[in-house]
Order: sequence, then structure tokens, then C-alpha cells
Amino acid sequence: MRIADSWVVVGLDNGGTTDNATVLDASGRFLVDRLVEVPSRVQEGPDAAVEALVLALQNVLELTGTPLEAVRAVGLDTPGPASAEGVISSKGATNFAQPAWWGFDFRSALHDRLGIPVVYNNDGNAAALYAHHARYGAEAARYSSIAAIVGTGLGGGVVEAGRVVRGAAGMAGELGHIQIPMAGLLEEGQPVPVCNCGLAGDVESVASLTGIEKNLLPYWLTEFGEHELARVESPGKAAKLVRGYAEDRDPMAMKIFEQQAKALGRLFTIAANFTDPATYFVGGGVVETAPWFRDWFLDTVREHTVLREEQERAATFALVPDLDMAGARGAAVAAMGWLQGR
Repeated sequence: MRIADSWVVVGLDNGGTTDNATVLDASGRFLVDRLVEVPSRVQEGPDAAVEALVLALQNVLELTGTPLEAVRAVGLDTPGPASAEGVISSKGATNFAQPAWWGFDFRSALHDRLGIPVVYNNDGNAAALYAHHARYGAEAARYSSIAAIVGTGLGGGVVEAGRVVRGAAGMAGELGHIQIPMAGLLEEGQPVPVCNCGLAGDVESVASLTGIEKNLLPYWLTEFGEHELARVESPGKAAKLVRGYAEDRDPMAMKIFEQQAKALGRLFTIAANFTDPATYFVGGGVVETAPWFRDWFLDTVREHTVLREEQERAATFALVPDLDMAGARGAAVAAMGWLQGR
């Protein structure tokens, strides 16, 4: 751990079970190099969740020997959907299902509790921002990127000239709900996947843990009827086990992840025509795997991303670095950017 000798910003990554915190000092150094977590308490409601974030901040400051007075801003990220200002959707969300959360102004509540400016991003945007700045450093403002974060859903973000593209309502970068062509991605007779949002054939309906549980695994078990996963009683548990089977090169599991990689390739093909980014990032649980598997997955995404010759020469494909810390670090980068007027 490195102790700050000047002012700092703190990054807070709010999750369904834990909050992760980090500290970024004025010179651009992260003062922690591992997860620093506390329970998030989101299932207990907004008041408990805000207090948990305060505890997370106090914990990481104590760990780094940083006084509260040195904190000039706090970056906060949460799962979406939420507005650009950190107001949880009026319909709630997976992690914010209780009525008390509906329309809750998370950013303002934390600001009022701390008395410190709070800068908000959703978790996908935060991870995308960190990936961009980790790759380009001081040159971040010269480049653009797009990041697809595969988790329970499909999150991500678009970064242009070093800044997250937020949109008028804060909903830019909702990559999971972009509809993609299904012809050539699905097998003959395979049902068109449907997303929890109600759309058919969007990216999240394929490239997410929910997509595996609801759409991909049920179909592929009809093709591999004797597969061990057919005997797992809970569909959700079976879906979580697919990644481990893929790491063991199980044929059915590989088919599932091949479809996910193809879906991301089609997403990036669309992105190439409206953002033309310098880097295409892939992150999330799908690449928190054995090196051979994540390399194969990224290569498959690249193979199914159709670029013009000029774009192929200019663009790169990469994994989001420091995956478990990317959210908190991206939140801190956003807070630093806000202080610097970016």
C-alpha cells in the first residue's frame, strides 16, 4: 500500500453483495492494489446501503492512512439502469428490487451523507472508462474505445476522447439492448432468444449469464441430451456451471460461448460503423477464466467483427484489465476527471 502525500479521490463500486473501494492520489497513483470490500447491504434498502458505502470509504482510507480531509471527490458506480445523475430507475433493477429503491437518488444521498462531491457512473461505464485510461494513460483524450462487459446482463460503455458518452438521459452505452442479426449465429431450429427487457435478438439475450440460463442452455441441452448439466435441478445453477465446463473444453459449453463471442463480434461490427473506436474491450466473468479460454474467446470475437481494411489497421482488441477492481478504479478516474474539468 502507498500512502497519499496530497489530496485524493475515492472510487466506490456498489454491487449486489459487496462494495469495493479504492483511492487515487493527485499524481494518478492507485494506493491499493487489491479488492477492499465490505458487504453492500443493498437488500436492506437505501439507508443501509448508503451507510455501507460510508463504511467502505472509511475502511479504505484507514487502510491507506489517508485522512478524510484529503478527499476532494468520490466516484460512485452502481448497476443500472439509472440516470446520468445516479437516480435509480422508477421500475427498479435487479439489485434494487424493493419499492424504496424505485426512483431513489443514490448519488445525492451519498453526497448529503458525506458532504463531499460525488460523481456518478453506472458500473459498465466505470469499467469502460478504467479500461480506456489504463490502456492510453496520459494520451487517453486522443483515443476512443468501446467495452462490452459480460455478466448477469451485458453492460459496457463508449468512451470518446477519454470521456464516457452518457447521452441525454444517461442511457448511452446500454450495449446489451442493441439488436443484432441472428442469421448465421443461431443453429437451424434454434429459437430466437428473448431478453428480460422484452426485446428479441438483442446482445444481452445471448451474451450474458441470463442469456445462457434463459435461452442458450435450454436449447443446447436438447442437442446434448445426456449432458451432466441436464441433471442439475436449478437452471440458474446450471448456467453458472457452464463456464467451468468450457474451461475443460466441453463441446456443448464451447458451442454456447462460441455463440456469445459471435454476438459480441456482431455488436462490435455495428459499433465500427457509428463510433469507429481505436480499441474494442471485452470484460466480465466470461474472461475471468483460464488464459487459453479468454484468448480463444477474444480471438473469436475478433474473427466475427467485420471491419474495413483501414479499421483493421487502426483498431485493437483487448481484455478489460484488473477486472475485479475495474469498477472502483473507473469511478475514481471519473471523479478525478470531474475535478480536472474534463
